[in-house]
Amino acid sequence: MGRFLEKEKTRQAEFKANSTYFTQAARSDGIYKDHPYPFCLPRHCAAENLFSEIRDSVRDYFAINEIKWHDGQDGNPSNHLCDSQVCCVNFLFPFADKPEALAELLRPIYPLIQEMLPIENEQYVACEWIGQQNYLGEKISRNRKRTRGANFTSADAAVMFRDYNDRIHIVLIEWKYTEAYFSTPLAIAKSGTDRTRIYVHLYEREDCLLIKERIPEFEALFYEPFYQLMRQQFLAHEMEKAHESGADDVSLLHIAPAHNIDFRRVTSPSLGSLGNSATEVWGKLVKDSGAFTSVSTEKLFGGFGSNQFPELASWRKYILARYPWVKSENETSPVNPT
Repeated sequence: MGRFLEKEKTRQAEFKANSTYFTQAARSDGIYKDHPYPFCLPRHCAAENLFSEIRDSVRDYFAINEIKWHDGQDGNPSNHLCDSQVCCVNFLFPFADKPEALAELLRPIYPLIQEMLPIENEQYVACEWIGQQNYLGEKISRNRKRTRGANFTSADAAVMFRDYNDRIHIVLIEWKYTEAYFSTPLAIAKSGTDRTRIYVHLYEREDCLLIKERIPEFEALFYEPFYQLMRQQFLAHEMEKAHESGADDVSLLHIAPAHNIDFRRVTSPSLGSLGNSATEVWGKLVKDSGAFTSVSTEKLFGGFGSNQFPELASWRKYILARYPWVKSENETSPVNPT
């Protein structure tokens, strides 16, 4: 169990008990995996896990697009207050109909942004994006439908913009919150499926964007978070080659709290010599320096002021109340490329 997660459980339990953002009914302990916890909401109050101003619109969006809520029930999100998907939605979905604010948020990372472009149904933020095609060749169910948010490689979010060189850029976003990973090999699933066989054709291609000379063996990538990063980087690369939605460039943006030092652990035993954190290692495995960027949640959102966007004032107040660590910066550079 990660130390940051344990701190967040206490913080979120106190937030639920003392803030004005919850109804009285929501203050009771919630059942999660058959046990009651103060850092969980009662199931019938799970919608209160979402910022109130997006609560209806994001649930409608998930329902219309048949997106799976992680641990959700009855069209509602998880009742766990430390849920990463909920955290991602609370931070990013308020920007889905605010392209100017979204551009301002992302310009420290992508300074050439000219304008944000709608990526899905006039929205500027898409959730659980799996691409328009089955680029990775992942197994499809009998009904021939792919599911966003479950059973397929999904980016937590995606955005699209046009730059000043008139190039269209899609950014797949991998969002982390309280995650902590350990050296558990994932090449062979519990079902006995050899996962390496699913993705090896992408790894063996001549245009593979990974520097194979630095990877002792393909199985070295089958430890979290490298397993996720590999699949999402492959997805971005295949989307770019297909020019999905007219995109000239598709890259991966990794966002995680700097305060969560548990996440930095290099879990793959044979990759440990490449860097001191998972994202530093991954940055050294990707050929194109523009294909992968890592930034802390604190740097990205802590420095974003809502003064010029008064419509986001209540959102920022909520974010700073619920996730107060976002105000504290403990990195020295605005963007950490690796």
